[in-house]
Amino acid sequence: MELLSLSMAVVALAVAMALRPWRLLGHAGLISPLLATLVITPWLWALPWLHRMPVQLQLSGACLIGLALGWPLAVPMLGVVALLVGVVAPMSWQQQVDMWVWLGIVPVTLSFALGMALRRWVWRNLFVYILGRAFLGTALCMFITGALAQWTGHALAVTVEPDLAMVARWLIAWGDAVLTGMMVAICVAFKPHWLATWSDPLYLGKPPSPSH
Repeated sequence: MELLSLSMAVVALAVAMALRPWRLLGHAGLISPLLATLVITPWLWALPWLHRMPVQLQLSGACLIGLALGWPLAVPMLGVVALLVGVVAPMSWQQQVDMWVWLGIVPVTLSFALGMALRRWVWRNLFVYILGRAFLGTALCMFITGALAQWTGHALAVTVEPDLAMVARWLIAWGDAVLTGMMVAICVAFKPHWLATWSDPLYLGKPPSPSH
């Protein structure tokens, strides 16, 4: 299992770096969501180690981060988050890699793939972006990720029955969905430049701003 998580992390990072994510850092609007990712997310991920629970489940935030930063930048930033978790909580490097993969890389990749599918085969409008991609899409991606993590026996073990653990993963996926849907709706209304995946011309039919 250690080799599986490490291989997935290396491949995802290699692909992300090949896309030159540092180019996005020149976009001033992404500085705020990037800093929020590094300040808030480590505490969400570290919660089971700071407060023992029978099922090591926590909010991921990966889908929200992917919508804000874009997939190429989100992957390395989620790796930095996993490193920061090791600073605030006692865990091994393998647990940090597992976190990076199962709380970060897998859900953000599924969210990216779903977003591309929605743009290709579904109407491109505000409601599809918020309800389909940010809300329902997050619930689906997080539950699939949790199920895959449990079936592959990754390091974040549980001490309850597998069926009960799956129910817990379904419920926590909706927690992530509510958080992501709410924050994306607020950003679309007031701070659309905080979302690298948002486009007024694409989703609202508006012509590009002269400043862009």
